[in-house]
Amino acid sequence: MKRFWAKAEVVEADGGWGVVLDGKPVKTPARVPLVVPIEALAEGIAAEWNDVAETIDPRAMQLTGLANAAIDRVQPARKAFAADLARYAEADLACYRAEEPQGLVDLQSREWDALINWGRRRFDVDLNVTTGVVHVSQPRATVERLSHAVAALDAFHLAGLSPLVTIGGSLLAALGVLEDAFDAERAWEAVSVDDRWQLEQWGSDTEAEAALANRRRDFLAAARFLDLLEA
Repeated sequence: MKRFWAKAEVVEADGGWGVVLDGKPVKTPARVPLVVPIEALAEGIAAEWNDVAETIDPRAMQLTGLANAAIDRVQPARKAFAADLARYAEADLACYRAEEPQGLVDLQSREWDALINWGRRRFDVDLNVTTGVVHVSQPRATVERLSHAVAALDAFHLAGLSPLVTIGGSLLAALGVLEDAFDAERAWEAVSVDDRWQLEQWGSDTEAEAALANRRRDFLAAARFLDLLEA
């Protein structure tokens, strides 16, 4: 879609803040008015629309995309959406360690022990850690408490949390970012350990490096979305 507007602005709307293009409200793909609960988030979305050159590039409008997801996808089925994310509590990335080589073992321990230790303190739970890829069961109380933390979130926080969980594979890292226990870059370093190790060991791979950069971009955009919800 080519740019057809001169200016995007933030306006007050029923239930929060909306964005208008030359006075006309922005709507979601489902044709629902795009209204967000925090003015700072609306300003971030408006900035994305103002930054469009000639043609819309969805990859550069991630705040808009996450807001659309919150309204069109998450809100109508919030409980089910939360339950799907909560399943990551049963197989968190940080609980599955390599047996070798020692360099990777040490790197995983340094990055992932911080996630495990925070999760144990924050939610007063036990977390079972294993080596290899064979599934290790987590205590029922652990899964329930982590699931409860996710279920308590509103649609917008769930929409922002989702990419952190699915891109990183770690519910602990995502909740740590949500609660400001870890900054976004620190969390990304943790969840991307294996990918970065492989690139370092095998040398330059343009395609793999591009894929990792795209994941990092989406991960950090989701973290910014959550940060703006608290502004």
